[in-house]
Parts: sequence; C-alpha cells; structure tokens
Amino acid sequence: MNIPHEDTICAIATAQGGAIGIIRVSGPNAITYTSNIFCPLKTGKLLEDCKAYTQTYGNVVDADGSIVDEVLVSLFRAPHSYTGEDSTEISCHGSAYILQRILKLLIKQGCRLAKPGEYTQRAFLNGKMDLSQAEAVADLIASTSSANHRLAMNQMRGGFSQKLTELRDELLKFNALIELELDFSDHEDIEFADRTQLKDLADHIEKVIYKLVDSFQLGNAIKHGVPVAIIGETNAGKSTLLNALLGEDRAIVSEISGTTRDVIEDTINIEGITFRFIDTAGIRQTTDTIENMGIERTFQKIDQASIVLWMLDATCAERQFANLQAQILPHCKDKQLILVYNKEDLSVDQPTPPSSCQHIAISAKKGTHLDELRALLVESAHLPEISQGDVIVTNARHYEALTLALGAIRRVQQGMEVNLSGDFLAQDIRECIHHLSDIVGEVTTDDTLQFIFSHFCVGK
Repeated sequence: MNIPHEDTICAIATAQGGAIGIIRVSGPNAITYTSNIFCPLKTGKLLEDCKAYTQTYGNVVDADGSIVDEVLVSLFRAPHSYTGEDSTEISCHGSAYILQRILKLLIKQGCRLAKPGEYTQRAFLNGKMDLSQAEAVADLIASTSSANHRLAMNQMRGGFSQKLTELRDELLKFNALIELELDFSDHEDIEFADRTQLKDLADHIEKVIYKLVDSFQLGNAIKHGVPVAIIGETNAGKSTLLNALLGEDRAIVSEISGTTRDVIEDTINIEGITFRFIDTAGIRQTTDTIENMGIERTFQKIDQASIVLWMLDATCAERQFANLQAQILPHCKDKQLILVYNKEDLSVDQPTPPSSCQHIAISAKKGTHLDELRALLVESAHLPEISQGDVIVTNARHYEALTLALGAIRRVQQGMEVNLSGDFLAQDIRECIHHLSDIVGEVTTDDTLQFIFSHFCVGK
C-alpha cells in the first residue's frame, strides 16, 4: 500500500517518571532533523553516514551549542523500520524537562508532534502490517494478564490474518469461476464452478467463521476480565469482600442498609486471569426510588456476569436464601453460581447449600479463607490454556464483521439448497469476502481508521 508522507513526526514514546526517556522520529527528514541537533562523540560520524540498525553515542545540543543531554540515537532506514520510513529513536534521561527541550528542538527543525497512534497508522498504510495486526499492538500495550498478552502476540504476528486470508482466497477462486459462468450465460448453459465443491467449501467456511464468532465471548472475557457479580441482601458483606479482594477501600462499607446504590466495578489479576468484580446494590424491599434503580441494575449485572457470588450472612443464611432464591436463581442459569457464607466466624451451624452450586464459608472482614475463594474463582472461570497459534476473537469490530460474513455465507448455503442462480450466489460470496477483507483493512474507510488509531497512546 506504501503511502509516502511528506511530513516528519516526533513524540515521546515512554511513560513519565522513568530513568530513561525515548523520543521517536519518523518521516522523510527524520535522520536529517535528528542529525541537526545531535553531536556524535568519539566517532564523529554524522548520522546520515551511519548504517541502519546502529546506535550512536553523543550529545543533543541547542542552537548556541550548549549541551541538553547525553543520548544514544538508534537509526532505522526505510523500508526496514516499524513505520516503513526513515526513523530515529533518541534515548535520553527521563527528565520531563529534557524530553520537552529535545521535542522543541526537533519541532524547530521542521518536525510536528505525532497524533495518537500515528506511528502504527503509518506502519499500516506503508504495508508493514494489516489493520488487525495494528489493533493487536494496542491490545498488547494494554494487556494485563498472560492470556491477554498471548492472544495479542498471536494476532500481532499474523495468526488471525492468515486464517482470514485462507478463507478469503478460497472464496475468491470460486467467485471468479461463478463470475466466468455469468459471462457465458447468454451463450450456453455452462457451469465452471462445481456446485458440490462449492457446497463443501461453504460448509467449511461457515464452520470456521462460526467458531471465530463463538470465540468472542471467551476473547472478551480474557481481554476485559471475567465478569463477576457480587450480589446479596443489604449488609451481607458485599462491599467488604470487594475491598478485601482488591486490597483497598474501593467501596464504602457501613452498617447503614442500602449504602451501595449503584454498581462499583474494578479488576484484579488472579493466577494470570483478570476478573472484573461488580459490587451491586443490596437486594431488599424499599420505597427509596434511587435505591430501587440500583437494585434494578443489580439484576442487569447478574445477566451480564459469567460468575455470580451470592453473599449470604452465615448467621441467617437459610432465611436469606429462602427470601431471594425465586428472584435470583432464574438469572443464574448457565452461569457459575457460588454461595459465599460470610461472617462464618459468627455462625453456629452451616446451612446446607443447594446441590446446583458451589459454596464456601469466609469472613470478609477478617480476610479468612479468601485464598480458597480465589482458587474457586479461577476454577469457575473455565478459561482454557492459550497456546501460540490459537485464534480467538477479542475485538468487537472483528466480531461484527465476522457476524456479517457468517450471515452472507449462510445465504450462500441456503441458495445452493434451492438451486439459486449464479448471480445471486456471487453477490453473497462477494459480501462475505468484503466483510473478511474489512477486518484486515483492505476496504476500511478513513473514518474507521481515525476511530481505531485515535485510541492509541501518543508515541505508538
């Protein structure tokens, strides 16, 4: 796709507060602009004369020759760089003052500040990666668990793209044959595309796309965290448990009933799995309008959760279970339900839990048996081990495109069952190809690109 850019961009590529800071420069004049503010030491060799993939030690100097900092400059030449353009990376001390001074010197030379995600956008536009790989860069930066990291690495290395390319290439071959049939349709009844083979191909593609679509629920849980709703009556200890699991006072804890009136969410990593805990309003009969709105949201969060922690006060667990089971249990079908008997240190006898769910007795206030609860959460998550090469959809844009592609290929299947003419089959095949191509950025609009890359950090 190689789209040359006339301007040269620069940005800080590292977070503030570190010992080392890095400024990235990319564009046709990246090496010249960097060389103009850089004085090499020992070698005295100008950056323009240095080979690619080398580092040069020296000083960044301002217009009057005073030293700003001692730095290392890494040199990359087009097209063998991250962006596909001439690029440099200036490694300096992490002082915010130093970084800003170097940026100002580069801007005076003719650079402009990069927009969010512009380096990766240039890499995409210059054919260094497709759009799904570019999106994986953002996922890799934001990864908070080993599974999330592994999925992002697999996608960035092109595993997902390769799978889509294989499907797309097979469809293109058959579409070309059907289009050839249409060219001869006025002359004689010719069938270039074997319908039996096309049916087998459509069945195969439908299964692959369906598997990818079906994987989104798992991918979404890995990327954003397994949703865990903490529910129960007021003062059952829900907020105390959330604070104990997070190790901080995230939710207000009070003896006053109805303190939590809205949902509170936060994440924690347990054994490499990210869990998104949702503390909900206590379920009870109340005339308070705002509290009732919070209780309505509680049931919405139960529906969205994969795991439900039903907190029961162990001193009156049987009563609480009897009072709420008719309201709660219908929302917990096909979910992992764990009864958590809180205040177990105050309980005289343990109630008998229903056989349909797991249970554990804890003291959220004293922190007892929380390790056992964490282990139970990991077991209940049912997340498979992600290995290199696994293709799991984690991106909502990809999920939407795959869902549309699935609908198109199913129309092809239905069309062949009723012996639909080739022109109608070709239309649905082309639509399926279009949606698969959209994922890797072959038919993506400028608005889509702007939306995707605007969510990147500056410097990437």
